[in-house]
Amino acid sequence: MSATQATDADERILQTSPLRRLLGRPELGSVVGAIAVFLFFAFFADSFLRATSLSTVLYAASTIGIMAVPVALLMIGGEFDLSAGVTVTSSALVSSMSSYQMTANVWVGVGVSLLVTVAIGAFNGFMLTRTKLPSFIITLGTFLMLTGVNLGFTKLIDGTVSTKTIADMEGFDSAREVFASTITVGGVGFKVTILWWFALVAVASWILLRTRAGNWIFAVGGNKDAARAVGVPVAKTKIGLYMGVGLGAWISGQHLLFSYDVVQSGEGVGNELIYIIAAVIGGCLITGGYGSAVGSAVGAFIFGMTSKGIVFAEWNPDWFKFFLGAMLLLATLLNAWVRKRAEATK
Repeated sequence: MSATQATDADERILQTSPLRRLLGRPELGSVVGAIAVFLFFAFFADSFLRATSLSTVLYAASTIGIMAVPVALLMIGGEFDLSAGVTVTSSALVSSMSSYQMTANVWVGVGVSLLVTVAIGAFNGFMLTRTKLPSFIITLGTFLMLTGVNLGFTKLIDGTVSTKTIADMEGFDSAREVFASTITVGGVGFKVTILWWFALVAVASWILLRTRAGNWIFAVGGNKDAARAVGVPVAKTKIGLYMGVGLGAWISGQHLLFSYDVVQSGEGVGNELIYIIAAVIGGCLITGGYGSAVGSAVGAFIFGMTSKGIVFAEWNPDWFKFFLGAMLLLATLLNAWVRKRAEATK
């Protein structure tokens, strides 16, 4: 056995202290940031600590977090998806128009929407792996195409920029219960999207930390050539990650539809950046190979606290983007510092 091999073997059997494990967690910086934001608004906004306010914050966080989770997994895998925001709108439009035009049970449209949005994700992944072009270019093209399709098909079929109402169609009430209902706990209403969000975080964390697929995701994000050399199915992994974004877009799109029963075709533009910001604040690296689903949830929670905390504090909401940008920079710097400290203790 060589000296290098002996050293590697020794490192593998070393016991990692709880402090080292804590410093090595990708979401540590975002948790510290979340605590700081929480204390900040708890001090400056009198109504921030009320149960109803917490419900509002969690709802705002869940609408971002549902998409931030699959986007975070995609970023850990080393890729981006700039079409994620408009795919949410496409999901809602397909569901609504399919149900209305076929005069079928609303659940038929929901099923068609699932197939379409997952197919959009598969298309992105297939084009990425086949053309070898950067994900920025591939998904920017998909973003532009979907933006045009959303508007063009809605005006072609419905004659306006919004869909027809489907509130009186069979299956609407049951679909609303699944995607847009309110659950009352202790006299306070909590949107069902919060449960969808928590479930996605749990499933994504299990995939990342307990399955072979999770190892593949980290491997292709860290070094796809090295991963391919040891037998990791790089193409299938990346396509699967994009399909995961499609699944998240389907859930978010159905919530959008069944919350209002009509959909504006121009919605969703710009939301993809918010999903990416939540993932980055949560500890995901732009370069891939590092991050966590829990971190993306914390990033979304910070977003929810900031967006609603400004309202509770009765400040001018025009400052929201400033606070969001400042948090992005501070969280990125904090995450970088935490990583350096973690590497220094190894």
